[in-house]
Amino acid sequence: MTNSTFLRAAAALAFAVLLGVAYSQKDPTIAPAVLHAPTAQPDRIILTWAGNPATSQAVTWRTSTAVEKAVAQIAEAEDGPLFKKKARTVAAATEEFESSLGRARYHSVRFENLKPATKYVYRVGDGFNFSEWSHFSTVSDKPAPLEFIYVGDAQNDLFEMWSRVIRASFTDAPKARFIVHAGDLINNPERDDQWGEWFRAAGWINQNVPSVPTPGNHEYGAPPKGVRGLNRHWRPQFTLPENGVKGGEETNYYLDIQGVRMVSLNSNILQKEQAEWLDKLLSANPNPWTVITFHHPIFSTAKGRDNKDLREVWKPVFDKHRVDLVLTGHDHSYGRSNLITGLTRKDGGTVYVVSVSGPKMYNATPADWMRRKAEDTQLYQVIRIDGGKLSYEARTARGDLYDAFELHKRKGKQNKLVDRVPASKPENLRPPAPPEPAKKAA
Repeated sequence: MTNSTFLRAAAALAFAVLLGVAYSQKDPTIAPAVLHAPTAQPDRIILTWAGNPATSQAVTWRTSTAVEKAVAQIAEAEDGPLFKKKARTVAAATEEFESSLGRARYHSVRFENLKPATKYVYRVGDGFNFSEWSHFSTVSDKPAPLEFIYVGDAQNDLFEMWSRVIRASFTDAPKARFIVHAGDLINNPERDDQWGEWFRAAGWINQNVPSVPTPGNHEYGAPPKGVRGLNRHWRPQFTLPENGVKGGEETNYYLDIQGVRMVSLNSNILQKEQAEWLDKLLSANPNPWTVITFHHPIFSTAKGRDNKDLREVWKPVFDKHRVDLVLTGHDHSYGRSNLITGLTRKDGGTVYVVSVSGPKMYNATPADWMRRKAEDTQLYQVIRIDGGKLSYEARTARGDLYDAFELHKRKGKQNKLVDRVPASKPENLRPPAPPEPAKKAA
């Protein structure tokens, strides 16, 4: 570390101490800066993919501007400590970032030429300040049993209320290969302290399990010029594929993972262009399973939130290519369909899910498409695929099984759906409002 770098790091530490003193004196305006200010120590470390999940892995993290040169180190994991002697160092790409909490730097590394189905150990830092060593595993380059987690909107009270849900999901699925976040990860897109809460809530899970995020409407804001656009945090802090439509980079993309084509669509923009892109993408799909995630539901659970235009553009493509499962958020309640088939293809059939993991709740309006619904219920979903069988479980924040089904592949026919709804678990719905008292005659 150079003298100038050391002095900057010392200054940043002193500033943090001063902020801590102010916070200890209960100044509520200073609290976010204390809790979420960047330092020379790496934080907000998160795994994603930008290339082939079988042979590559991306990692992104944040530091203060005291860090001038960032690196990552990686080795194949071993049972003891000697892997450190074999670790190779990879230089990071760095970009400046200024937020509501001040200036910072984001760093990213793409580990390439990895072995499929292999456990690795890595850490990130600047050569002096390093994170702990953490594990990740590359996926197989062939179809293989797969487990992953899906959560809807986190959005509000992230550290206080969402943390128990994302941590419970990992407890139930410790072998999950990735986590799908179906938009509205935060509430106010330019509030850096909310992003800090999101990262704190998941903690080291983000360092060990890759995330597959898609943006919601709350990832879009109004920059100074007044033009609504993707919030400035998204691309610096997530290193994602750029294989979607032009203008939707790192929000519209796809990944092939152990026999599943996992697709992220951005339901905020370029809907027609993404429909054309998806049609071509699924016309040459070598995977037996197709799972799609985006934010705004094709079939809404909440009153007055019907996305008719989106449904008319995207659902025909889902029908045509027999998309197996669509995972969404936005409506802050839960709804799950049976197989929904297109009007012109009786052999199609897709299961649609709307779910919420954070504490913000809306009423669920009953509709014919819902096989199972819930209100005032924070949920996470664990999905397992093994050969021709997909198993789905929705669990409450307490870990209780709330909804479940299986999909079975049948050659040349639509999937067979087998309901596994727990008979002992009634639907979580608000009691009907009491009738208004009758008015006395005048």
